[in-house]
Amino acid sequence: MRQFAGFGTAAQTNERYKFLLEHGQTGLSVAFSLHTIYGYEADNEYALGEVGKEGVSIDTLKDMETLFDSIDLSKISTSMTINAPAAILLAMYIVTAEKQGHSPDLLRGTIQNDILKEYIAQKSWIFPPEESMRLIIDTIEYCTQHVPQWYTVSISGYHIREAGSTAVQELAFTLADGFAYVEAAMERGLNVDDFAPRLSFFFNAHNNFFEELCKYRAARRIWAKRMKNKYGAKKPESLRLRFHTQTAGVSLTAQEPENNIVRVTLQGLAAVLGGTQSLHTNSFDEALCLPTEKAVKIALRTQQIIANESGVADTVDPLAGSYYVESLTNRMEEEAEAYFFKIEELGGVIPAIKANFFQKEIANASYKYQQEIEKNERIVVGVNDFQLREACSTPLLKIDDQVSKVQIDLLNKIRKNRDNEMVKAKLEKLKIAAQGSENLMPYIMDTVREYASIGEIISTLKEVFGTYDEDSIF
Repeated sequence: MRQFAGFGTAAQTNERYKFLLEHGQTGLSVAFSLHTIYGYEADNEYALGEVGKEGVSIDTLKDMETLFDSIDLSKISTSMTINAPAAILLAMYIVTAEKQGHSPDLLRGTIQNDILKEYIAQKSWIFPPEESMRLIIDTIEYCTQHVPQWYTVSISGYHIREAGSTAVQELAFTLADGFAYVEAAMERGLNVDDFAPRLSFFFNAHNNFFEELCKYRAARRIWAKRMKNKYGAKKPESLRLRFHTQTAGVSLTAQEPENNIVRVTLQGLAAVLGGTQSLHTNSFDEALCLPTEKAVKIALRTQQIIANESGVADTVDPLAGSYYVESLTNRMEEEAEAYFFKIEELGGVIPAIKANFFQKEIANASYKYQQEIEKNERIVVGVNDFQLREACSTPLLKIDDQVSKVQIDLLNKIRKNRDNEMVKAKLEKLKIAAQGSENLMPYIMDTVREYASIGEIISTLKEVFGTYDEDSIF
């Protein structure tokens, strides 16, 4: 059971983590501030107005230490939603655990680390695809050797779906990304059975109940067959598609937001019936603001009621054998295979990204969906039918703009008190390593230990890797 709790400073989020742990949450999820996602410090001009507004602000190791203050990292599982700078945030987490006295082999958790879907849907990349893939495989290799309980990539369809894809597109594009990571890791020389058990997936749970649960069933089938027949995996663990599910943020409505509680419940139920191992239920007010404490608690209780009162978790695949469920699963698998063929024709995932294949497919699907709503061919309760005239009176959570000042003050204090000559030396070693072919994780961890900022590390890598600009879609 997970709920995202990040906003503001690390200290503020630490308090919310303690609140959730006290109320029965069994794992922690970290959503990061927008400037952190793009690898900027809080005082960068691009961070203006964004610090701590949609996630926790992390600039240096000190913020990570504060985030998990008084929380034993050897006893919890942590999921971190971060992609382009994922190697840096993972390094900060490992070093924080070391400072708590814990060996890396005790750590449990997941880092999203799925850069391919950034080019496809979410758009928070930094480096070109090839250089980004190097960092992903570096983390897979490093964790396989040193952090064996860590899930190294959470291959994410969630953001593909949130961008407007269909269920089949989410299924196909997500698995295609997963296959690309497997192939890249094997090209590095890694044995598939050494790293594949620590790949996981992250799917969306949207409104069409049966379509969603069949999507998960089809995903498990496709992954198992491809891992065994194409990549030669031998371990049963390599064939198992482990996945986390989050209910569909894009399905939430600002109109009559309490209706979102019902939507989230049905979406969460579909995820459980489809076999999810981990679930995040959105708070009902997220179409309006960051979730309030009341909304977060209702979302958490929704999971607990599904798990402990509904009985749906008492058996594996409870809808197996239903004609409709089996036929829909078969159809979605066939349609996904057709997409795999198109992607292979284009030369693979990265060439398809550069050809804007995924982006055009999602844009067309999103446009069609919106047209259906506007023509009343698709009913959204409270939006285009069954509407009420009363104004919304839901309490809103607002983040104080002082968060930015507090965060910048903390950053400046770190810069003043650290050994800046040592920081400079470690960054130079990272730059030299990036020019070669070594695994960069040890070098990144060395910079982190000296309290180098995320912006300094990213800027160093930009000097070697460059940045990436996407072609416009016409």
